[in-house]
Amino acid sequence: MIDLKVADGADRTQLSLLFVCMGNICRSPLAEGIFRHSLAGAGLSGLVTVDSAGTGNWHQGDAPDPRSVETAQSHGIDISAQRARQVTLEDFDRFDLIVAMDRSNEATLRARAPLAKQAGIVLFLDHSLNHRADIPDPYYGGADGFEDVYQLLREGCTALVVRLGRELRQPSG
Repeated sequence: MIDLKVADGADRTQLSLLFVCMGNICRSPLAEGIFRHSLAGAGLSGLVTVDSAGTGNWHQGDAPDPRSVETAQSHGIDISAQRARQVTLEDFDRFDLIVAMDRSNEATLRARAPLAKQAGIVLFLDHSLNHRADIPDPYYGGADGFEDVYQLLREGCTALVVRLGRELRQPSG
């Protein structure tokens, strides 16, 4: 579960979530697009802030991989305006939940994060579907790999939106 309480005990009316992969051109932009699309479908867009970033900086400012854009587009989602960026130290304060696409990026995030922010770093499939596994990096493969990644991300994002919908509408107390 996600703790939807702020430090002073007041109910949170907004949650912020950052999806992270290595270069921010394949998996995390797809996750961001799918999650935004799912939030809109559930009427939760105004309650959740969503972004994506990479642990590396070599694609900074680049559009998502054309295969990610094509895959998203084939499912009615436009991610073409997204631009890659690297995770910053400020992101650990700005986002309630930082969602890593794989264990390697999760470890990198934990190594960079202040100790007090460790609890907000989670592995995507572990957090969304209770399955401690990686979202595979499709970068060096063909279009089929991007579709497979899309389907994993869609399943996980759908589960997250359902759970967030319950929690945001009825905060724990």
